[in-house]
Amino acid sequence: MWSQDEARFSLSPTLRTTRGVKGHRPLVGKLDGHDVLYLCGALHLVTGRLTTRLVERPRTPTRATQRSLQEAFAHHFGDIARAYPAAQYPRVVVVIDKAAWHRGAFITAVLRAFPHLELYPLPSSSPQWHVIERFWKVLRRRATHHRLCPTMAQLKQTLRNNLCYYQTLKHRILSVMQSARKRKKSSAA
Repeated sequence: MWSQDEARFSLSPTLRTTRGVKGHRPLVGKLDGHDVLYLCGALHLVTGRLTTRLVERPRTPTRATQRSLQEAFAHHFGDIARAYPAAQYPRVVVVIDKAAWHRGAFITAVLRAFPHLELYPLPSSSPQWHVIERFWKVLRRRATHHRLCPTMAQLKQTLRNNLCYYQTLKHRILSVMQSARKRKKSSAA
């Protein structure tokens, strides 16, 4: 079972609470560019394995952005299918949200090509049930908080480096998933 979602990363850094010298405000640069990079990611809920694909937002109107995201999601979905072939894995379930680019001709073609794949859409407005959302939070904290990437190439490299870090330390990903489960159990008690 996989948890799949897309995250948006811009060239402008995300600013959060930080420590510093009292009386001195920390300085972080800011860019006026509106360049955005999307990261399609799927997280295997048992092993903590990540499958990702970086997609640059086209510099065209919104309709083209949706089409490019749909195409990227279809390619990403194909990546998952090739990583988990039908001969070894007769049923691969991918949990998705109800984003507009998660349906359409590209997705239908991938589902026809790989019949062992199955999409499981979550109810609308339920990000708390989407496990990969917790990973996006941790990735943003490590990769983009208080970091200025002046070019798209540097942003891509930063994200790739951090994704490699988490791929080599799968126990960190699993601990993020399990810590949320522990919080839910303790609040229910």
